[in-house]
Amino acid sequence: MKLKLFKKKPAAAEPKKKKSFAREWGDAIIFAVVAASLIRWGTVEAYTIPTPSMEKSLLVGDYLFVSKLHYGPRTPITPLQVPLTHQTIWGTNIPSYSDAIQLPSYRLPGFSDVEHNDVVVFNFPPEEHHPADLRTNYIKRAIGLPGDSLMIRDRQVYINGKAVAMPEQAQYKYYVQTNQRLSEKFFLDKGIRVHEVILWEDGYVIDASPELAAQLKALDFIKDVSLWEQTDAPGEVFPNVTSLSWNKDNYGPLYIPQKGATVAITPESLPFYEKAILAYEHNEDAAIRDGKLYIGGKESKQYTFKQNYYFMMGDNRHNSLDSRYWGYVPEDHIVGKAVFIWMSTNEYGGAFDKIRWSRLFNAIN
Repeated sequence: MKLKLFKKKPAAAEPKKKKSFAREWGDAIIFAVVAASLIRWGTVEAYTIPTPSMEKSLLVGDYLFVSKLHYGPRTPITPLQVPLTHQTIWGTNIPSYSDAIQLPSYRLPGFSDVEHNDVVVFNFPPEEHHPADLRTNYIKRAIGLPGDSLMIRDRQVYINGKAVAMPEQAQYKYYVQTNQRLSEKFFLDKGIRVHEVILWEDGYVIDASPELAAQLKALDFIKDVSLWEQTDAPGEVFPNVTSLSWNKDNYGPLYIPQKGATVAITPESLPFYEKAILAYEHNEDAAIRDGKLYIGGKESKQYTFKQNYYFMMGDNRHNSLDSRYWGYVPEDHIVGKAVFIWMSTNEYGGAFDKIRWSRLFNAIN
């Protein structure tokens, strides 16, 4: 007898449940945050210029794109962080990160090395109360590279014994003696940053280029324009040794450490390398006692550097807190290369000249 087989009728498929409006928006926001975080970490990031240390090359109110691709993006040191923040949560003083986990830093391959006179964004090395990758972002010009010998004489920078060209729009402080009071409009018309003008005796101290200083000196109501005498207290500039008579205009010579290079450690040389060895080289067992370096409990009379270092200076040479004051920038603090200005706003501008249209999309040299 043949048995008749009956196929079970498949149950009707239930229609796919549509995502709620809130779920759709939540997924979209998560995707956008992840995508923006990856772009910000690995390709380009937007920065703004808050101080005049790079004027007139870069102005307060310039908005920049900084390329992480040039020198290679860094892997995060501090992974426990609110996305798209730096040190604090937006609009608050609440820390945006936890330093409970700190990872080794690695740099992915880039398509160029830091070159002389590159405009570089980096994490401010002396800021020890934040992890290295979350220290305040600074922007300066890379004057000295690893292995260079740097010296400054009468404001002229020498690298390996050769004079280097000054940035085209470099500024210094000048003392302007006048026969009359000068208005704010006068300074603005001359492109002089009013916030930095100092009323001094029978004149003013201003930041200006040598060309602008010569133009001012030619005016009939200006008595004289001269470089303002720069003085630094003994030990004020790096390496903070009082016996050295260095200042911001007459400095060095000093050697900029290079990865793999070995230096002798003596009482005279130790101040130049102490900070790097203790704070930036990740030596857990290094210490200074009685003017001597100890690693692993044993005195070291020489040291081989584990990473490259750089010497950074602002183009506004008399109004820049830079390597002349706090020393070398470690390679693992390098963030990226400033490539172009995408927006520029004038803090002194009115409704119709608030935006500096001529600076938009300018390449940074």
